[in-house]
Amino acid sequence: MELRIHPDGQITTLYDETFDLATLGTVTITRASHVEPDAHGDWWAQIIGGPRLGPYPRRSAALAAEIAWLTQQHLSGCD
Repeated sequence: MELRIHPDGQITTLYDETFDLATLGTVTITRASHVEPDAHGDWWAQIIGGPRLGPYPRRSAALAAEIAWLTQQHLSGCD
C-alpha cells in the first residue's frame, strides 16, 4: 500500500485492507473507478472523470490497469 502524505497532513491512498486506515484518523472513501464487462465478455476500467481503459480479456488485467493508472495519476510525485 502506498500512502501520499500532503503538506496539510491529509493522506491519499488507494483503498485496500492492508491495515485499518482509521488508525490514521478520520477516513473518507470515494469511488474513483469501476471495472465491468461489456456485452462481448471483455473487461473495461472506467476512471470516474477520466479515461476508459481496455478492453482486457480478463478482469484481473482490467483491475491491474485501473490500479496502475490511479497510482500514477494520484499517488506519484509530490505536491
